[in-house]
Amino acid sequence: MSFVEKDVINIEYIKQLVRAAGSVGANYIEANDNLGANDLKMRIRICKKESKESGYCLDHVIVYENDELEATRIFLKQEANELMLIFAAILRKLESK
Repeated sequence: MSFVEKDVINIEYIKQLVRAAGSVGANYIEANDNLGANDLKMRIRICKKESKESGYCLDHVIVYENDELEATRIFLKQEANELMLIFAAILRKLESK
């Protein structure tokens, strides 16, 4: 198993990635608490924004030509993008009601 090098850039982007990724899950759970339509839309918007931010952070993590880490980074970036698209679709459906 390979690990990302602990340089200044990676440490900062990984910290932010962990915060953003955790925020996606937390806000999705809160969105399902059914506190009203406006709260649901706001939480889904936050999920979408944090998914986008997670992808942004993954773009900036430096893997130093490690093919295994690069493949993982690309996979996670794709997952973040797919989550963003899912939240965008949910939001469109909520706003059309």
